[in-house]
Amino acid sequence: MSDTLAAANQDPFTSVSVTLDLVKRAARDGASDAREAAARTWAATSLFVCRFVYTTCYTISYGVVFPTTMIARSIPRDNAAVRGLIDGAEAAIHQVDQIRGTSPEPGALTAPA
Repeated sequence: MSDTLAAANQDPFTSVSVTLDLVKRAARDGASDAREAAARTWAATSLFVCRFVYTTCYTISYGVVFPTTMIARSIPRDNAAVRGLIDGAEAAIHQVDQIRGTSPEPGALTAPA
């Protein structure tokens, strides 16, 4: 540091040159540090977002599928309610296929006895 000050007092052009070199080096090092910090931040943010999306989807799907499966499995299979649900689903599929212009296979939802 004292060498820089001594050089600055002796020759004004050398002082400006040393100062410009110092500024240039600081800008280059600062840009490099900023790139590294941005890369670390992006990686951490990306990991957080991915984990958040995964956890949210897992929680929602488990919260919907598990209770629905429990309810569906608790209903006896051979009764009027289940037959009505199956017939209604087949009628809805048939209606959609008619609107779309495709022909479904008859009894597609009917479970084998």
